[in-house]
Amino acid sequence: PLGLVADGDQETFDRLRYVEVKHGRISMLAVVGYLVQEAGIRLPGSIDLSGTKFADIPNGFAAFKAIPGGGLAQLLLFVGLLESSVMLDLTGGAEFNTDFRNGAIDFGWDTFDEDTQLKKRAIEINQGRAAMMGILALMVHEQLGVSILPTL
Repeated sequence: PLGLVADGDQETFDRLRYVEVKHGRISMLAVVGYLVQEAGIRLPGSIDLSGTKFADIPNGFAAFKAIPGGGLAQLLLFVGLLESSVMLDLTGGAEFNTDFRNGAIDFGWDTFDEDTQLKKRAIEINQGRAAMMGILALMVHEQLGVSILPTL
């Protein structure tokens, strides 16, 4: 509507859609993870060899200061591994540019007709957009010091 990609071509559009869907998927996971941790649910055990428990790590931005440097490095390496080796069309058989099934996972996708597949892809895009706004709102609330969960 704003004409930001009026001079773009199909390749540019496909790249932007790919990035949008990928960020939406990450945001959906981020919202769920944030809410689960905010509810007090943590992994059992220790995060490092010195005995720091997962329950001792605060939620949100404060976690970056509390997680040991080696743990942050492991997280970055894991994300890099996913980006470079897993979250790709490895087989060349993708039906669309965000299809990362690689012939291994289906969950019944191939049983849907084309109209249903397009509808479900549109739903994923919309839910991803909502999740991007949701995680942004959660981060803003945290920085403002506003509790996201009601106190009983």
